[in-house]
Amino acid sequence: MSDAEELVTSWGEKNKQSQDGEDYDDGEKKQRRSSDEAEESAGVRGEETELTRQSQVYSATTDTLFSKSHTRAHALSLEWVIGMTPALPVFSLQDHDQLVILYAGAHIGIIYNHTSKTQHTLQGHCNPISCMCVSEDRRWVATTERGPKNLVMIWDSYSGIPVQTLFDCHPDCGVVAMAFSKDTKHLVTLGAEDVQCLCVWDWTNQKEKPLCFTEINPKHGYQEHVIFNQNDSNQLLTSSESQVLLYSRAQGDLQYVALNFKKLCAAAGSGRDASVSPPSPADLSQAVNKAARFPNRCVFHCRKPQVLAATAAGGLVVWDVMKDMNENQTVPRDRIKVIRLQKDPITVLAVTDSCIVTGDTQGDIKFYNDEFQLVMWYDEFNLDAIVSISFSKECTEGFLKACTLEAKPYIFRNFVVSTVSSRVVHVNSQKSIQQILLSEDCDPVHAVACHPKQPAVAMGNHMGILRVWDYNNKVIICRRVFATEKEIGCVTFDPQGSYLAVGFGSGAVHILNSSTLKNDPQECFHFAKDGILHITFSSDSKYLATGDAGKTVTVFRLQAREGTSPRWMYLGRYRSHYKPIIDLLFGVHLDSTQPRLLSLGMDRRLVEYDLENSEVNHLLILSSERVEQSAVPKCMTWYPPLTAEQFLLIASDQYKMKLFNSTSRMCRQTLLGPTYDSPIKKTMVLPKVKESETNSYYLAYITEDKVGLQILPIDGNPYKSNAVICHSTGVSSFACSYEGRFVFTAGGSDCTVMSWEISLNALEAAASLGGKDMDPFYTLLEGGRDGKLYRDMEDFFYFCQVGHQGTDSMEKRQVSTKIPLCEVPSLMRALTYYLTEQEIEDLQNEIKFSKYAETGKYVTDIDLEEFIKLYINHRPAFGIDRHQLIQDFNVLGNQDSTGRPVLQRNELLEFLQARGEHMTEDEVAECFTKLLGVNEEEEEEEEGGKGGVEHSYIHKSKGGDSEYSLECAIPEEISLETFTGHILGFSCPIQESGRSSSSQ
Repeated sequence: MSDAEELVTSWGEKNKQSQDGEDYDDGEKKQRRSSDEAEESAGVRGEETELTRQSQVYSATTDTLFSKSHTRAHALSLEWVIGMTPALPVFSLQDHDQLVILYAGAHIGIIYNHTSKTQHTLQGHCNPISCMCVSEDRRWVATTERGPKNLVMIWDSYSGIPVQTLFDCHPDCGVVAMAFSKDTKHLVTLGAEDVQCLCVWDWTNQKEKPLCFTEINPKHGYQEHVIFNQNDSNQLLTSSESQVLLYSRAQGDLQYVALNFKKLCAAAGSGRDASVSPPSPADLSQAVNKAARFPNRCVFHCRKPQVLAATAAGGLVVWDVMKDMNENQTVPRDRIKVIRLQKDPITVLAVTDSCIVTGDTQGDIKFYNDEFQLVMWYDEFNLDAIVSISFSKECTEGFLKACTLEAKPYIFRNFVVSTVSSRVVHVNSQKSIQQILLSEDCDPVHAVACHPKQPAVAMGNHMGILRVWDYNNKVIICRRVFATEKEIGCVTFDPQGSYLAVGFGSGAVHILNSSTLKNDPQECFHFAKDGILHITFSSDSKYLATGDAGKTVTVFRLQAREGTSPRWMYLGRYRSHYKPIIDLLFGVHLDSTQPRLLSLGMDRRLVEYDLENSEVNHLLILSSERVEQSAVPKCMTWYPPLTAEQFLLIASDQYKMKLFNSTSRMCRQTLLGPTYDSPIKKTMVLPKVKESETNSYYLAYITEDKVGLQILPIDGNPYKSNAVICHSTGVSSFACSYEGRFVFTAGGSDCTVMSWEISLNALEAAASLGGKDMDPFYTLLEGGRDGKLYRDMEDFFYFCQVGHQGTDSMEKRQVSTKIPLCEVPSLMRALTYYLTEQEIEDLQNEIKFSKYAETGKYVTDIDLEEFIKLYINHRPAFGIDRHQLIQDFNVLGNQDSTGRPVLQRNELLEFLQARGEHMTEDEVAECFTKLLGVNEEEEEEEEGGKGGVEHSYIHKSKGGDSEYSLECAIPEEISLETFTGHILGFSCPIQESGRSSSSQ
């Protein structure tokens, strides 16, 4: 069934429901007639087809969404979103039988049923949601985003199913505002481009282009609000801080006329309304700027052909709209007036039934009739500035007595209010009773930690608010606001669950009682001047360590005293890294139960501290070793006991994961990690669950914007890993629940924490679809097992056997399925993976000691399948990075007269022989000979007739002056093009500003 058919059949279902006795107002009756016309045009009137009866959208009702059971078909499923986007409105979807609202959190749309305390998430965007809107009957929800590759998605709120997606409506920057027409057939989108574009779409069909559109002159200001005229769908308006634009599409094209705030004072001073008190231009400008963050301040009059715009000074600007207005036409002064409604700045202006409704900076909500007379107000709810007001589609007729001398008929609609502090309140309009639906602390969240024994997660934000949340019952257990400290950077529970340590941006460390969130003032430490980035307890809960932005590790010790309760004491500090600390980890010594502490820095150094011999104010270093040559480590964790050795797992920015022996620090294995746009930046092993149906261990990790799971042991199989976008603007931290059911991610700037439910069975099932044995690894080879690379591997593999036995031998060859260890580096280089000497050593150690712990013997040869795994795991994840070569050349070279970076010949030779892994003169000469394609034997035969570069290499081979030979072979000044094209031999030389694709 097409989206249009689903739409009209769902409208038809609404008609059937209304005929069964459901009440609708005049607007809904008009919509019912519109849906009849839509059904006739689509040819669906009459008997239902089998297809419509099977449609989940057609058959959905208001009870469908939260009554159906959700099966967890994915390894990670979004279970709950804590927090919301305070700048976006909150909509009322259902009110009477169930209380259901719609709001946004980061890139997720959230339908929250307050009656059943359940959430349904609308997932489909990869960027934060920039705006949302709902249809008049609350059936259809539209969400959109800012940024490249943006989408506009229309959802069925009854079933939660997306029914239409508009791709790249505004491809450059996305959508800043949108709205449905009253008949729901049309959707208007307002782009965020420099020259904004307004588009009207018939979203019920499959057309990829809008019905009509127009570009907005930038002189009218940045438009950020759009709305249809509910009495005439051919009229729209948009608004900026200073201007309102009125659009008409009566003749097919969109035309607009500007309604300028600058004309207000002149119009108000004309004396046409004695009750009008126009603000001064200065006051008006200041008030508009003060409430610029509240764009929903322009509407059409509920009955008259008028446009209303609220000013931040508490006034209301009224334009009488004339028909057939054109772009060059101005509104006469006698058709503009300013009405002083109230003294507080208006932040929200809305229309419902025959009332005009305002919300202001003081949290007051006032109702005016169509003559702008006050009929009702709500000022007792103790709210702050109002962001949005959304009225329920259900209404109750009654008599209003509060503001009139005699009771008059009145339509009461309950409504939902959201404020700048992310409080969402439901108001019963007849009883004037408020009910708090949400009260979120919407500030950047960078700290999250799970209790080791209870279903609780602690969250700290940048306003110094710490909360502990029960994730089973979805309630806040306890909350503390730190009066003197702000910017909670990290939190952690001790393994026993007795303490909760909190690190602040000021460098302070507070150790709290995990149940009450209170602490002894003597356990508030201020030894660091820089923000605390890492905090962790030892497994016996006797040590606490922190790492700060000053590259310093601080250790605290739990001191037991006779007759008193244990108290935390300062042990010592050490500035052990010269680049930022990226991870801090406690462990246990193999030969004892004593804790050990390690820190890992961006300086590529792994530092271990001597806790046993350290004294107060004297923290000792046990060892400091370099663990990477060129890669930058990102995180570390203890590898689970899957082997006889104890390993430390370190992930790097080159998408590699390395296992280091915890005692010798020898790199024992290099493995390809998940390759999802950005490398892993934090990881932890999931707790082992006794009731688990599987016996495997699992690794949870986060990248820049994703959260994922990895089946252990790691072997480079990409199908054993799974990840989803969790926070599109970046995930700052994460934690795993003690029972291994949930992963919690903190979104930092998006002010949300998300709970992800884990399904290990789904993870295992997805891994099994990748194939068994070597099948997953063959897919990582270009062309697979039938491709050229695999055939080259086979050929080179057997060439290595021949070469090892000697190319001059005439004896019968002993063909084997294995090659000796010494031939592996040559085979790697033949396949265009050029290892450094350190990488060769790591590679040979990995092979040599692969079975030593189990058998006590060294491995001296490998077969082809083992080699393929080694090749896939060790080679660069994305081939040779040409852009990195450009960056390196710009760093090493100097600019010439044209501004291009060039490298002097003597500098290049010096770098090769004195920096990094030093090369000898012979090695340098050999490399340049091979790079430039010189064949020594052929050149010796033609020595008498040739000279130049070739001749210089012959002299070098015969013991001539090597320096002179290299000078003749290499240009004196080496540009980027010469280096990449002539020397390295790239088929397409890299230009300085070029953007070449990576090659293997």
